[in-house]
Amino acid sequence: MSVTENHQGRLIRIFKNLLPSPFTIAILLTIVTLLLAQFVAKPKSEPHFDFFIKMVTSWENGLWDSSAGGLYFAFQMMMILVLGHILALTPAVDRLIQALLNYCNTTASSVITVSLGAITLGLINWGLGLIFGAIMARKVAEKFAKEHKPLNYGLVGAAGYATMMVWHGGLSGSATTKSMEEGYIPEMMKNAHISRNFPNNVPFELTIGSSLNIIIALSCLILIPALLYLIAKKSKNEQIPKFDAEFAHVLKSEDEKPEGAERLDYSRILGMGLGASFLLLGIYKAVNYEGDGSLGFIQLNFINFMFLGLSLLLHRSISNFLKSLDIAINDVSGILIQFPFYFGILAIMQSSGLIVLFSDSITSIANSKTLPFFTFISAGLVNMFIPSGGGQWSVQGPIVIETASRLDASLPKTILAMAYGDQWTNMLQPFWALPLLGITKLKPQQLLPYSFLVMLLGFLIFGIGLLVFS
Repeated sequence: MSVTENHQGRLIRIFKNLLPSPFTIAILLTIVTLLLAQFVAKPKSEPHFDFFIKMVTSWENGLWDSSAGGLYFAFQMMMILVLGHILALTPAVDRLIQALLNYCNTTASSVITVSLGAITLGLINWGLGLIFGAIMARKVAEKFAKEHKPLNYGLVGAAGYATMMVWHGGLSGSATTKSMEEGYIPEMMKNAHISRNFPNNVPFELTIGSSLNIIIALSCLILIPALLYLIAKKSKNEQIPKFDAEFAHVLKSEDEKPEGAERLDYSRILGMGLGASFLLLGIYKAVNYEGDGSLGFIQLNFINFMFLGLSLLLHRSISNFLKSLDIAINDVSGILIQFPFYFGILAIMQSSGLIVLFSDSITSIANSKTLPFFTFISAGLVNMFIPSGGGQWSVQGPIVIETASRLDASLPKTILAMAYGDQWTNMLQPFWALPLLGITKLKPQQLLPYSFLVMLLGFLIFGIGLLVFS
């Protein structure tokens, strides 16, 4: 699987000529979705102008969607991202990064180290994996800059971004964690006006904890670093990185001299005690979870709560926690402004029926055995327009569940297939690369040629897994 310098250069030139900024991509996707709705999904009996106004109105309403799948979900996602970054800035995690840097002496060794760490943490929490990968890539580049050594920085950045190829099959996956909630599936299908007998939930051990998902996760953990290593060995696109300043880290509270009530901000007893209390409360709720014996308590709010407690505990004081927050909050600026645009795109696709057309056109040729594979393909396509895993699940989920029920296909496997499709094309959709690009100061054109190659590998891993394993 060798990649020559000419092939790499050609890919970089192609992406450089085709890719504007991620925000511009969101605007262009909005226009493309409006055009597709107008000329593909519009009922013949409805006038063009009336339908266009209807779609624009849907788009505007979608911008400010206040449902559980809209702005509330956006806030959940931003909290995961911010708390993951805050946790990555704790002294304990920083020591881990410094230790890992000892293994980063060439581009090849760096991509192995960065991708292994990012993918492993991404399986635990997508925000933590993404931010760890970004910070690790930045620290590798700073090390090479200090030593005046050349580095293929774009490839190292892609190694950090590879975490987004595994996240939806991990503990923070939207489709899988939502499906674990008791009564969630019947309620979602009721809201979608689909009447059938559906299971109350799909437990952890049938999705995230299944043998299929474990095998695929391990395959990604082994094969993605191996691919990046082979590319690095063939790569000649190396330059000495340059930065205006080193990546900022939190100041130690011992350097400050608080006075009066400000001492509470620097109190280790208060900061660590609060963090420990949150963790204990989370553990208590997990132990006393009244479910069907599965790990259904592992949901987005639970993960956020536990990461909040862990961040406070490891930062030791509220002051250090808040300083980390000041650093971490900058990374959600691009997502904050882009989320509403993608909610608008989601509203157009939903109200026009485009998402049903996309899904049905692929799943219509499926049977009970091949449905998961075709669901994977359709989810990958939809993800290009709706990069939010939760947003995609809220619209495509009912279609996936209803089709699996109608064809008597495995529901857990089909849900996983949708999750795999969603994460698969993240390697080409730069939306979730925004925090990484902000931290590393890389441009999309430097990152995406390599993440595109990872996406091709992912097609083989997910496709073979879904077709071969029962």
